[in-house]
Amino acid sequence: MKTVTIVGARPQFIKAAPVSRSLRKQGEEVLIHSGQHYDDAMSDVFFRELKIPSPDYHLGVGSKSHGAQTGEMLTRIEEVLVKEKPDWVLVYGDTNTTLAGALAAVKLHIPVAHVEAGLRSFNRRMPEEVNRVLTDHVSTALFCPTDTAVRHLAAEGVDRGVELVGDVMADAVQFNRSLAEARSDILSRLGVEPRSYVLVTLHRAENTDDPARLSAIVGALNQLHVPVILPLHPRTRGRMSEQGLAFDNPLLTVTEPVGYLDMLQLEAQASKILTDSGGVQKEAFLVGVPCITMRDETEWTETVEQKTNLLTGADKRKIIEAVENFEVDFSHVAPVFGDGRAAEKIVRRLVSGP
Repeated sequence: MKTVTIVGARPQFIKAAPVSRSLRKQGEEVLIHSGQHYDDAMSDVFFRELKIPSPDYHLGVGSKSHGAQTGEMLTRIEEVLVKEKPDWVLVYGDTNTTLAGALAAVKLHIPVAHVEAGLRSFNRRMPEEVNRVLTDHVSTALFCPTDTAVRHLAAEGVDRGVELVGDVMADAVQFNRSLAEARSDILSRLGVEPRSYVLVTLHRAENTDDPARLSAIVGALNQLHVPVILPLHPRTRGRMSEQGLAFDNPLLTVTEPVGYLDMLQLEAQASKILTDSGGVQKEAFLVGVPCITMRDETEWTETVEQKTNLLTGADKRKIIEAVENFEVDFSHVAPVFGDGRAAEKIVRRLVSGP
């Protein structure tokens, strides 16, 4: 079996690592990196830490408008697929890389396997929502992380090729958590104690590209009365500069983006996590830390239903109140993201053929 795996953004590197380990025991994997995330802090460090094989093809597309980026990826991925002639094309999540890979494959009549199928925010203004819906509807194998995802697909008339496998990020956290604890010295480097700080991530276009939302979030962070650690995404830094926004809270420490093991350690030892990232919402759940999500909706509704995740939108008052008051009892939380063996189930299905 020959599989072409297509990745391009840091959440995809994390998801691909456990699947790649399992996949290479069963056949040949050709790895394409689109270049959507391209610098060391956003890309190379993940390959090193997660021991992902170096990409066979690095397309180097980089940052562009949605149309230009997706179009260039589509062209370059098609060239590789024509050359490699794989049995499967494997894509992850909901980025422009995901959609470009799926479209290139289906137009060449190559079966597409979508990991993290069936997620829905029901907000078509999000580019991620458009990417995931279109990818699901051209995929042959749809690997769902939760029962909710399976139901979403059924509601859209998609029931062939759908398989509930659990979440590959649960595999990754389970595999790497003790490694992060042993190898990461991020807390000592930043001078913080376990459970003494709030970890923040902020990168979604719905927040960073909306001046009112970004201003409200920055305002909230500047008024927090607890230590805050914020690994700042390059796009967020750029948008803040364009709008003349700055952090002036002496309790807030801004860092460059960090590697996966450092991030996992920061998440596991935080008192709370404040984010707009889908992956971080899941990781917060998996490491047992209360999550506050600065969005109006989430694809990971299970975390809200389990009362481990609170949605605040970009409301300054709600964000501050949540950081001060939101607490979670994880002793009654159900393991909704599977048993940590999603990668094995995915590969077993791929081996069985389209």
